[in-house]
Amino acid sequence: MKRKVALLVGTLVCTVCSSAHAQSSVTLYGWLDQGIQYQTNYNGGRRVWFDSASGIVGSRWGLTGKEDLGAGLSAVFTLESGINLQNGSSGQGGLLFGRQAFVGLSSVDYGAVTFGRQYDMIWYFPEFLTANAVVGASVSAHPGDFDNAGNSVRLNNAARYMSPDFRGFTFGAAYSFGGVPGNFTSTSGYSVGAGYTHGPFKIAAAFDYFKNPTSTAGSGFFTAYGNGASPLAFSLNKAYSVAQAYQSAVVGTNYVIGNLTLAASYSNVQYANLGAAFSNGTAIFNNFDIGFNYRFMPALSAGIAYDYLNARAVTTSKGSMVGTQHYNQVAFLVDYLLSKRTDLYGGAGWQRASGTSSLGTPAVANIDNQGDSSNNHTILVRIGIRHKF
Repeated sequence: MKRKVALLVGTLVCTVCSSAHAQSSVTLYGWLDQGIQYQTNYNGGRRVWFDSASGIVGSRWGLTGKEDLGAGLSAVFTLESGINLQNGSSGQGGLLFGRQAFVGLSSVDYGAVTFGRQYDMIWYFPEFLTANAVVGASVSAHPGDFDNAGNSVRLNNAARYMSPDFRGFTFGAAYSFGGVPGNFTSTSGYSVGAGYTHGPFKIAAAFDYFKNPTSTAGSGFFTAYGNGASPLAFSLNKAYSVAQAYQSAVVGTNYVIGNLTLAASYSNVQYANLGAAFSNGTAIFNNFDIGFNYRFMPALSAGIAYDYLNARAVTTSKGSMVGTQHYNQVAFLVDYLLSKRTDLYGGAGWQRASGTSSLGTPAVANIDNQGDSSNNHTILVRIGIRHKF
C-alpha cells in the first residue's frame, strides 16, 4: 500500500512539474558578430582593427523569460549583455547587462509594462526601417549616430509600455526618471513611438526628449551610457555637450516588391539652450537616407544606401557662425548565408564632409562615430562573420 501511495504522489509531482515547465520558459540567446575593419585618414594614416560591436547586430548574449500567470497575463524579463569578442570583456563600457535589463508584466489584450534599462522607441519602431538597417553594419550608419538610430544610448531607470497589435498598428512610450537625488525632473526624459504595417508597406516614427542630457556621469541621457565612446565625443557635435535639452525625431518606411526592399528615413535632432557661449541658441541637424536591399537567391543578398546630413549654423557669443556641416555618404554591403544561423558579409562606406564643425574648425568625416578623420573624407571597410545561437 505504501508503495502505491508513493507511486501516486510521485506521479502527481511529476505532472505538476511538467505543467509548471510548460507554463514558464527561460531562453538563452545571442549573436556573435566579429569583423575586421579598415579606415583611411585616421590620425593622418590608416588603421586596421577587430571589432564586435559595430557589425550588423553587435555581439551580445542574453536571457529572456516568461511565466504564465493565467488569463493572458505573464511575468516577463530580459537580461542582455554586449560582448567584446577580441578580449572577452562586456560591452557598453563593461556593464554586465549594458544592453538591456528589465522586468515587468505582459498581457495579450492590453500590452506590456516593463521597468529597468531599456531601448528607446526609436529602436522599437523606425530604426529597422532606415536605409542603414536595410543595408546593415557600421559602414552605412548615420554620421556619429547623432540621432540614436544606431541605438548607441539606452534609457536608464525607465518605465515602458508597449501596446498589442491593433490590425497592424502598434505604439509605445517610455519615461526615464533620471538619477539626480532631490530633483525629480533633472536628467529625466521620455520616448514615444508608433508603427503601422499593411502587407508589403511599413512606416514608423519615434521621438525622444531629455533634459540635461550631459549631466553628472551616471544620470544624464548621454553620460548614463557606459560605452567608452560618447555620442558627443567628436567634432560633429562635441561643442553641444553644454545643451540643456536634447531631442531626436525619426521617421522610417519600407516597401517590399518581391525580393527587393526599398527603404528611406528622415531624422531631425536638436541640441537646445546651448548657453551663453552660443547665445542660448539651438543646433539643428537634418538627416535623410535612402537605399535598397535585393535578395538574389535565398543565401545571397546585397544592399546600397545613400545618406545626407546637414546642420543649421549656430551663432557664438563672439558673432561667428559654427556648425555649418554637410555630409554625403554612400555605402554597400553583401551578405551570404552559410546556414540559418551563420553568415559571412562584407561592405564599405565612403563619406565626405564640408563646412565647419561644432567646434568652428573645418568639418571632418566620421562614419558611425568610429572617430574623426584627419581630413574631410574617409573610407570604412568591414568584413565579418556572424553566428546566432
